[in-house]
Amino acid sequence: MSLCHCLECQKRTGSSYGIAAFFDRSGVLIEGESTVFERLSDSGFPVVHHFCPRCGSTVFWYPLRKPNVIAVAVGAFADPHFPKPAQAVYPHHRHAWVTIALEEE
Repeated sequence: MSLCHCLECQKRTGSSYGIAAFFDRSGVLIEGESTVFERLSDSGFPVVHHFCPRCGSTVFWYPLRKPNVIAVAVGAFADPHFPKPAQAVYPHHRHAWVTIALEEE
């Protein structure tokens, strides 16, 4: 579980951060349609986002910096009891009013 404060995640979500659960790609079965958008990450590696073609929500993405991993948007689980993130990245882009209690705290 990771929370991302990068500007691209802020744009993608329309919020002050994005949050993802990461899984081994080989253990995830993708079904249904998706619309694809590819962009470069802050680290310079491509990220391939898959959106629901009906509602526009980000469902999952492939961070190609980690080719064996798939990221799934936590909001796609629609579970308020989903575990909280263990880390936050790109803190220099964090909005000053955002406070997060991470799993390690």
